[in-house]
Amino acid sequence: MGASLGSHYRPGARVPRRGTDGRDTTLERMSDTGAPSTATPFLEIDRARWAELAPSAPLPLGGMDLARLRGLGEPLDEHEVSDVYVPLSRLLNLYATGARALQRQTGEFLGEPDVRVPFVIGIAGSVAVGKSTVARLLRELLSHWQGTPRVELVTTDGFLLPNDELERRGLMSRKGFPESYDRRALLRFLSRVKSGVEEVRAPFYSHLSYNIVKNAEIVVRQPDVLIVEGLNVLQPPTPGTRLAVSDLFDFGIYVDARTSDIARWYEDRFLRLQRGAFADPKSYFHRYAALTESEARTRARSIWQEINEPNLVQNVLPTRSRASLVLRKSADHSVHSVLLRKL
Repeated sequence: MGASLGSHYRPGARVPRRGTDGRDTTLERMSDTGAPSTATPFLEIDRARWAELAPSAPLPLGGMDLARLRGLGEPLDEHEVSDVYVPLSRLLNLYATGARALQRQTGEFLGEPDVRVPFVIGIAGSVAVGKSTVARLLRELLSHWQGTPRVELVTTDGFLLPNDELERRGLMSRKGFPESYDRRALLRFLSRVKSGVEEVRAPFYSHLSYNIVKNAEIVVRQPDVLIVEGLNVLQPPTPGTRLAVSDLFDFGIYVDARTSDIARWYEDRFLRLQRGAFADPKSYFHRYAALTESEARTRARSIWQEINEPNLVQNVLPTRSRASLVLRKSADHSVHSVLLRKL
């Protein structure tokens, strides 16, 4: 199972960028004369060319697998997986196995014992953009490649401060903003993972109770690859700190789409949850279950405009340029192009 990853790229291609109003702008450098320059740290690959990089091997996931992995309301099908995510999983496999080989060679050069260190991938993007589905898909696909059979996934939801602490700090309405996370705990967790510690534990978060679950943990035991998914994982160090979570990543992915499309996806997802999970009396959002469709849409738009969109504009979107790779989505959730940072 192999793939050529160089012949279809277009060095020097313009890299589109979307503004906060959803319009495309460009990640261009300006020359001394003020004229736009085509110099860019990214390679731009359209979907058709990216799909050509897919290995000629049967898709390892069937219809039942895709139904289990897709997010609420995301029209994920076999063509999307084979065209976009199989080539991406192969690329990540090449990066991971290459990093592992370099670790061994460096250990031999230094005369140090070989310590197995996971290859860590960070996946960022807005609420409702589909990053959780991307993370779950890559976990499944990467495990089918030689050299990366053991892949584990951790979301940064587990490092949100408990609700009672958020209430105490007056941050409940800013849940998901950078200050709502225990960033020191997340840094400690990833530092232990990257130090090769055999067993590292992370808190467990319940979307039903919308809170950290006491006495519940996720255990990470030296996988070949660890995927860390979350809104703000690509942020730089905060003022007064020397290390950011993103400094401990080997590869960063940003899932991108027009802000107007994400707002619509969020509203649609809210309605599906209102008809489903919110109906459970144990749900933190059970109070929304009795809303009419009109009332539910109004509430969803309010939450988006007051919380999720400001967080996207202020904190999440500015981290896009720090990614190793950007997946750019169309209005129907399909990926139409890929931006890959040049080595």
